[in-house]
Amino acid sequence: MSETTTINVVNIPNVQTQGTGEVGSKPVKGWRFWLVILAMAVSAFTSALDLTAVSTALPVIADEFNATEFVWIGAAYALASTAFLPMSGGLAQVFGRRNTMLSCLLIFAIGSAMCGASPSMNFLIAARVVQGVGAGGITSLTQIILSDIVPLRERGMYNGLIGAGWAIASAIGPLVGGEFAERGNWRWLFYLSIFTSGLSGVFVAAFLHLKTPTGTLREKLRRFWTGSLASAGIQFPWSSARILVPLILGLSGLGVFLVYEATVAEFPVVPFELMRNRTSLSGYLQTFIMPIVLLGAVYYLPVYFQAVKGSGPINSGVLGFGLALTTAPFGILFGASVARTHRYRPQAYLCWSLAIIGAGLLTLLKVNSSKSMAAGFEIVLGIGLGGISTLTYFPVLSPLPVTQNAQALAFFAFTRNFGQIWGVTIGATVLQNGLVHKLPSSFIKEVAVGGEIAYSIIPLIPTLNADLRQEAQEAFTDSLRVVWQVLIGIAGIGLLASFGMAHVPLHTHTDEDWQMEQRKSEVDSELLKQASKDTIA
Repeated sequence: MSETTTINVVNIPNVQTQGTGEVGSKPVKGWRFWLVILAMAVSAFTSALDLTAVSTALPVIADEFNATEFVWIGAAYALASTAFLPMSGGLAQVFGRRNTMLSCLLIFAIGSAMCGASPSMNFLIAARVVQGVGAGGITSLTQIILSDIVPLRERGMYNGLIGAGWAIASAIGPLVGGEFAERGNWRWLFYLSIFTSGLSGVFVAAFLHLKTPTGTLREKLRRFWTGSLASAGIQFPWSSARILVPLILGLSGLGVFLVYEATVAEFPVVPFELMRNRTSLSGYLQTFIMPIVLLGAVYYLPVYFQAVKGSGPINSGVLGFGLALTTAPFGILFGASVARTHRYRPQAYLCWSLAIIGAGLLTLLKVNSSKSMAAGFEIVLGIGLGGISTLTYFPVLSPLPVTQNAQALAFFAFTRNFGQIWGVTIGATVLQNGLVHKLPSSFIKEVAVGGEIAYSIIPLIPTLNADLRQEAQEAFTDSLRVVWQVLIGIAGIGLLASFGMAHVPLHTHTDEDWQMEQRKSEVDSELLKQASKDTIA
C-alpha cells in the first residue's frame, strides 16, 4: 500500500545557484505541479478577460448611463489594482500564498457582482475599484506562486503557458464584450467573471499546497502593517475632471512610498535592494513601459474600427485578433528561447524594435484603409509586445536572490499595472485633445457631450449626413495617428531602457521556504523517471 502522508517535496541537493553563490534545490514536478500551472493560467485568464472585454463595450455603457466619464471605467480598475500590488506581496509573505490568492479571487468576484448590478456610472466606477483590488492580487500572486515552484532558468516556457491564459482572454475579450454590448447585455460581461474567478478558486483550493509561514497572528499583523503603512499614501482623487492629475499624485505618492520603504519601514514591502542593480532597474523600467504601448493599442484600436470603419462592437473585437492572437504564442516562443539559450537581451532588443515598427505601421492608417491592413499591422505589434511581456521577467529576477521573489514580483506586477494606467489615460488624453481641435465646433456643441467626447460620439457617427460623417471619421483618424506616434516614442524609450541590462546567469533553484508539498508516492515516481533518463543519457 502506498504511503499517503503529505511530506515536503524531495530536494535535489547541491545545486549551485548562478549569480548569488547560494546553494538551493530543484522541486520535482508531479501531477499536482501541472494542475497548479493550470490554476494559475485560469487565474490569469480571469483578470485579463475583464480588463480587455470592457474596451469594446465602453460606448454602449457610456450611452446607457448618459455619462462622459468613460475613461474611469478602465482607469479605476487599473488604479485600484496598482495601489494594492505592493501590499499583495507583503500579504503573501506573511499569510501565505494560498490564503492570499483565495482572498483576492473572492474580492474580485464580489467586485464583479457589484459591476453587473450597477445602477449608475458612479457606482460602476466604485465597483471597478473593488474588482481592481482583487485583480491586482491575482496578478501578483500568479507570478509569485510560479517563482515558488519553477527555477528562473526554466521559467520562460511556464511563464509563457500562464501568459497564454492571459493572451487567450485578451483575444476573446473584445469579442465577448462586443457580443454582450450589441445584445444590450453588457452586465453579463461582469457576471461571467464571477464564474471564472470561482473556477480559479476551486483549482487553487484543491491543488495549491505550498509551505506556510509560521508565527502567531499578532506577529504576522505586526510585520504586515509596519511594512505596508506607506502604501495608503498612493491616492488618486476620483472627483477630478483632469485625467493627468491622479497620475501626477500617484507618482508623488509612489516616491513617498519608496522613500519610506528605504528609510523607515522595519519590514519593507518593497525592499530598496530590488532596484540597486542596473539590470533589475532596467527590467522594471521595461515592465512599466510595455503595457503603456499594449493598453494604448488594446483600448484605441477598437475606436478606429468603430468610429472610422463603422464596425460594431463584435466586429471590432474580431478585427483585434491580430494583436491578441500573436502575443500568446510569441510570448511562449521567446520564453522558451530563454530556457534554451539562457540569454534574454538579444530577444528584448528584437522585440522592442518590432514594437516600434508595429506602432509606426499604425500611423499609416487612413479613413479609406482596409480593415485587413489594420489587422496585419497589429500582428507586427503583437509579436513584439508578446515577447516583451515574457522577457522583462528575467532581468528583474536574475540579479536577486530567490528569497526576494515575492517582494520583487509584487513590485514587478505593480510597475506593469501602473503602466496600464498610463496606457489608457495617455491615449484618452491625446485622443480627446485631438478631437476637440479637429471635430467641427458646431457638431461638438450640437451633441453637447461634455468633457470626454470620444466614446459618446461613436454611436452617433452612423446617423450623420455624409459630409459630417466624413469629417468625423477624418478627425478620429488624425487624432488616433497622434496616439500611435506617441506609442512609437514610448516604445523607443523601452528599447533604450533595455540597453541598461547586463547578462546575469539565471537561477537554477527555487526558494526552499515556499516549495510545494507532494505525496511521497508522487515524489518517488518522478525521481524514478529522472533516474531512468539520467541512466539512458
